[in-house]
Amino acid sequence: MQKTKCYLILVALASYFPSGFSQNKPLRLWYNRPAAQWEETLPLGNGRLGLMPTSGITEDKVVLNDITLWSGAPQDANNYEAYKYLPEIRKLLSEGKNDEAQALVDKNFICKGAGSASVPFGCYQVLGNLNLNFSYPGQGDHPKAEGYQRALSLNDALATCSFKVNGVTYKREYMTSFGNDVSIIRLSSDKPGQLNLIIGLTRPERSVTKVKGDVLEMSGQLASGTKAGGMKYLAMVKTQLKGGQLIKTDSTLIIKNATEAIIYVSAGTNFKDPLYPQKVSKNLSSALSTTYDKEKSTHLANYHRLFNRVSLSIGDGKASNQTTDERLSAYHLHPDADTGLPVLFYQFGRYLTISSTRKGLLPPNLQGLWANQIQTPWNGDYHLDVNVQMNHWPVEVSNLSELNLPLAELVKGMVPNGERTAKAYYNANGWVAHVITNIWGFTEPGESASWGVTKSGSGWLCNNLWEHYAFTNDKQYLKDIYPVLKGSAQFYSSMLIKDAKTGWLLTSPSSSPENSFYLPNGKTASICEGPTIDNQIIRELFNHVIAASKILGRDRQFSDLLTARLKQLPPAGRIAKDGRLMEWLEDYKETEVNHRHVSHLYGLYPASLITPEGTPELAEACKKTLEARGDDGPSWSIAYKQLWWARLHDGNRAYKLFAEIIKPTLKTNINYGAGGGVYPNLLSAGPPFQIDGNFGAAAGIAEMLLQSHAGFIDFMPAMPDAWKSSGKVKGLKARGNFIVDFTWLDGKVTSYQIRSPVVQVVKIKVNGKIKQAKSLPLI
Repeated sequence: MQKTKCYLILVALASYFPSGFSQNKPLRLWYNRPAAQWEETLPLGNGRLGLMPTSGITEDKVVLNDITLWSGAPQDANNYEAYKYLPEIRKLLSEGKNDEAQALVDKNFICKGAGSASVPFGCYQVLGNLNLNFSYPGQGDHPKAEGYQRALSLNDALATCSFKVNGVTYKREYMTSFGNDVSIIRLSSDKPGQLNLIIGLTRPERSVTKVKGDVLEMSGQLASGTKAGGMKYLAMVKTQLKGGQLIKTDSTLIIKNATEAIIYVSAGTNFKDPLYPQKVSKNLSSALSTTYDKEKSTHLANYHRLFNRVSLSIGDGKASNQTTDERLSAYHLHPDADTGLPVLFYQFGRYLTISSTRKGLLPPNLQGLWANQIQTPWNGDYHLDVNVQMNHWPVEVSNLSELNLPLAELVKGMVPNGERTAKAYYNANGWVAHVITNIWGFTEPGESASWGVTKSGSGWLCNNLWEHYAFTNDKQYLKDIYPVLKGSAQFYSSMLIKDAKTGWLLTSPSSSPENSFYLPNGKTASICEGPTIDNQIIRELFNHVIAASKILGRDRQFSDLLTARLKQLPPAGRIAKDGRLMEWLEDYKETEVNHRHVSHLYGLYPASLITPEGTPELAEACKKTLEARGDDGPSWSIAYKQLWWARLHDGNRAYKLFAEIIKPTLKTNINYGAGGGVYPNLLSAGPPFQIDGNFGAAAGIAEMLLQSHAGFIDFMPAMPDAWKSSGKVKGLKARGNFIVDFTWLDGKVTSYQIRSPVVQVVKIKVNGKIKQAKSLPLI
């Protein structure tokens, strides 16, 4: 009877949420002056191409990107003699001589060559700069502009700029088209013949720019560090004019006295595409033969198909009349006064996901796909000890599931080299990856023992892969990734050793990502046995592989082996004398209490090994750990803490962390400690720019609104007081392939709807009560 009542309630609510519901309030970033530095420019992207304009009056420097443009090349940096030193390293660790073991690791257990410090590891690089230099007849070098405004519409993935000079209104519209896969800039004046500019293409190195016919081209080849040549690239620029004249020089295009000019930029590389010049040319031709209005219409339709899946409003939702940079400053002083800014920041995170990856290409790197340098910070690579994983945390819950697939493809490509690494260093089966990777499939330890030997990277990646299955129930996908999961579990299973003191199976050697501790003799070390994060990741991975084996009906013998191994692993968490969760097997004192990494809370998030409902003592230990670590740090660290507090059901503390992450800054120095924030363009600052903070905070906001990891769908599990007045969300996704909509008033859910492809009964928690509900069909 109760189930029937729930079902009737849900059906009745169907009319409350109109089908095709889309964003009903404009979501935009806007400013009343040009960008003074790159961190103020507005990011545009279509999953492959990136564009960031300064939108200056006389100079518009447009930074161009292609997500596949990397220096370096495939390499084998495995030290095939490393495994011979394992017995000695492990002996030293068992004797408590961690510092001596670390010295041996530094000498014999790291990668060969320069590692991430140079090619052939390589780095993600800027494609180049499209330079638009404008002149205004009779106005000199410093024309007076009035009514200046530039903006980025998240609703439409379009940037605009407008202003008046000498009574003439000038407009610019920018897009990286989701249609013909080119970047387009439309320039216009409201009086005939007023557009005058010079178009150039430049790059700091390894480029040749020339005009061929009426097309401006830039091409080059990056360094590889091997005998094989590096990656090649090509960019082509062509214009369409209304009125005026096009003049060509050897390396620029000059537009004189036009009323409208549309600039098309097509670009590509030879990454998995030897015929890239033909493709670049074809994309350009297709765009040129399509009217601008048609191109824009296709762009909007393809973008809206993804972006409009989720709508969120909190409070009165009034649009602020402040510029975005002013709004940031005001919010930092009075965070409760602007309930629209968290909505904007969350949807900006979804926008960045859609803009920085697509099926069939690469996942977002440390900078998404936006970079303005040859040597990007930390190579703009894929860090495997939280960063690339965090990049994908908002994807599933934010109803963008297919955008998780590029990561799965990247990981599958790592497996062959990861198998060689497993043999070379551990004489183990399966595959492993350590702390860093690139588009070339690097899996070796890094070049320093202090951070490079952490081996949780591959297991952590498997969590992301599993989550896509958990949210979609896609059995074909599970079949596809099962060999990856199994191979990772095979590695950990075969390299574990028995601890003489406890009898537990441990990883050795290992480390807790990037952290270090004091030994009893006062010396410091990073290398250890069985850090908590390893124990948590291995426990979770084994359980996932056991579940997958049962679902797919295969590998019963291996599943039984993992089941037996689970009983021999250390627990998911242990509590130290001071009440905190232990980070290492021994109760070491950390060298830095406020360290940015809090890796031993992996079991709380993204895993579900620790929950307030199931393991309250461990959850309390997590709270004490977070209190000791403090709230500040690089932006990604602040975002992670926001997520942990959301999992601990402390909405006000999670909200405090959100307010912490959106502190305005313009700093670009390399930072490992306190001082994270956001730039005026809302991109997160470590500093410098790292996109993981954006994605982590977006995931944190979603986690405050909806959770589904503990065996039920939990509505508003971490609602802060500032958001309780009212709100509405449509389109969030829960594990089990459920789409969830709900409204609230005064901190209570007032209506909800759950939809799924297959109608089924699901356990939910609404307003503190757990009950059963029946989903509606997903149409």
